[in-house]
Amino acid sequence: MNKRVIASSTLASVLALALGQAQAADKPAQEKCFGVAKAGQNDCATATGTHSCAGQASKDNAADDWKYVAKGTCKELGGKTAEEVKAAGGK
Repeated sequence: MNKRVIASSTLASVLALALGQAQAADKPAQEKCFGVAKAGQNDCATATGTHSCAGQASKDNAADDWKYVAKGTCKELGGKTAEEVKAAGGK
């Protein structure tokens, strides 16, 4: 194979990896916040297992549906953290 093609591919891979890591470093810490997701806007499965995918919340602010929020803001939004849900007997 042509050495230029190999060198170009390697350089492109290294740059893509570095860019991805830089974007991840800029993202603030997040936590799961239960009870704040709007209908159809939850991030994943419910705490009770009634559905297993993002976007399947059927009503606003359901106690078992969650959404990622900036760490430390869940209480301000009126939700419960994953630890609080677990302590109350959820998943």
